[in-house]
Amino acid sequence: MSQTTVGINKKSKSLPPGIIVKLGKFVWTTIWHLMMSQLAPSQKSGEYVRPKSQFRHFVGAEEGNLYQPAAGRYRLFVGLGCPWAHRTLVARSLKKLEDVISVSIASPSSDAGIWVLDDPYEGCHTLPELYQLAQPGYSGRCTVPVLWDEQTKTIVNNESAEIIVMLSAFNEFSKHPELDLYPEELKETIDLWNDKIYHAVNNGVYRCGFAQSQAAYEKACDELFVALDEIDAVLATSRYVCGDNVTLADVRLFTTLFRFDAVYYGLFKCNRKRIKDYENLGAYLGDLYQLPGVADTCDIEAVKRDYYGNLFPLNPGGIIPSGPDMKSLFEPHNRDRKTKTQFVST
Repeated sequence: MSQTTVGINKKSKSLPPGIIVKLGKFVWTTIWHLMMSQLAPSQKSGEYVRPKSQFRHFVGAEEGNLYQPAAGRYRLFVGLGCPWAHRTLVARSLKKLEDVISVSIASPSSDAGIWVLDDPYEGCHTLPELYQLAQPGYSGRCTVPVLWDEQTKTIVNNESAEIIVMLSAFNEFSKHPELDLYPEELKETIDLWNDKIYHAVNNGVYRCGFAQSQAAYEKACDELFVALDEIDAVLATSRYVCGDNVTLADVRLFTTLFRFDAVYYGLFKCNRKRIKDYENLGAYLGDLYQLPGVADTCDIEAVKRDYYGNLFPLNPGGIIPSGPDMKSLFEPHNRDRKTKTQFVST
């Protein structure tokens, strides 16, 4: 056999690199779309659509309401990495309701794709088991946060935007009853900002990270940074989004901003600008972080672990970054110079 024939036979036994790359790309892209369809349902355009929450009851002192406010009756189930659950912890802390509403922590399981309770509760080890306890036969999404009624053994509400509003129903038990995060005279303004912040920022970062087409990503990214620029401009003359005092608009914005540079900037491709690079947003984030009790609700290591370690389609290697440096949150913010009122820290 000639050397030429041997060379041909050797080449025929190995696939050209181009074919390997194309095959690998096809297989991974197909699997990626399949996983993303379960993780983040999208429209035909590839734009992420967040499913609606299912439990929408309210705690209130109205006559006939099954869920009356009481100390020790209710429990929050939260994930420390989840921004939606985090906002309930921030509002609970600002209102000083730690002794009124208890908390149970859940952690995401990357293998099972569910929330697992750090400590078993009522015989439940996972959040799906808790949902089944509340409503046998339930087949919907099992998400945090959950506001649980220990008296009726059921879920009152699992929509974070509504839970943080209803915490005002516990004012008689609060150590900060004078703090109104949703004052009547500002409700319309707060609602307008909440709608804008939810669509473009809170959910906007997910619309960037979970986009399944270039067009969907660019649309979400454009809307995100237009909104951040607008908020930054407002904060040039106002300490908080709606004026001199912290409101629910700030609470809802804070949990996204806290995660932005560490997670959304890189993992979710929101990398046009970091929050710390903005003229006002960076100091504003530090201002909120330094409010009494807020820092105690923040766990940046849990945030990075939950996002980088559990969103396999976005980070297949599961490698968790060591940064960024969060020391700017502790630096003097000087935001109090923009307001006539001061936050009471009792």
